[in-house]
Amino acid sequence: MEKQLKTILKLEDLNLSFGSLSALLNVNFEVKQNQILSIIGPNGAGKTCILNCINGFYRPNRGRIFFEEKDITRLSSPKIAKLGIARTFQNIQLFIGMTTVENLMAARHIHLKPSPLAAAIFFGWERKKEIKHRRIVEEIIDFLDLEPYRKKVVGTLAYGLRKRIDLARALALEPELLLLDEPMAGMNTEEKEDMTRFILDIYELRKISIILVEHDMGVVMDISERIIVMDFGHKIADGAPKEIKRNPKVLKAYLGEKD
Repeated sequence: MEKQLKTILKLEDLNLSFGSLSALLNVNFEVKQNQILSIIGPNGAGKTCILNCINGFYRPNRGRIFFEEKDITRLSSPKIAKLGIARTFQNIQLFIGMTTVENLMAARHIHLKPSPLAAAIFFGWERKKEIKHRRIVEEIIDFLDLEPYRKKVVGTLAYGLRKRIDLARALALEPELLLLDEPMAGMNTEEKEDMTRFILDIYELRKISIILVEHDMGVVMDISERIIVMDFGHKIADGAPKEIKRNPKVLKAYLGEKD
């Protein structure tokens, strides 16, 4: 039975087109507070398009998106991030010439309100703010077991570690909703196990709602409370993992089974 928790995110009749190509067609769903919701489907089904609409990278042609009952459909990505939505990317978005600590501190910029005058006159206040932000970053580094790499230049690190640092960067924004776009892509078995553990820790210990786009069905079925299945821009199924496993539309469209 689904937990009776408040709705943190709501999509209403979302439509997205690129010229004559329809990427999303009347997509509706809700995300509850402290819930892991996974979105699955074949390549080109519209999964990443949904995330891009939620965090302001794309503007839907029709429909609305509500976060904490606020209409965010037309807001810019920075404003949406300030409201409490952060994400990771299929293609890692990090400053590869900077260290792990520097990447995480850069992500804290949305919580900074720089004032050159204040910095000049009230140096102590500004110093305290810097210490606070550094403390938050160090807590995230410890949380994701990144201590050995904190001063390493990101571009020199292995792919799996960079994926973890991308997750750390998203956490540095202190989100209420975390969008994870294929966090396991390109990882070996051990790295996937580590990433799965970190995602569950974020969910259980930090109480952050998560939307997960992922192709690893083992991971999706193990950690999701709800799963949405997309196919050619349509939502064809929405339910608990055990329901999705036996849904004939899903078996045909995604798992490749015949009627």
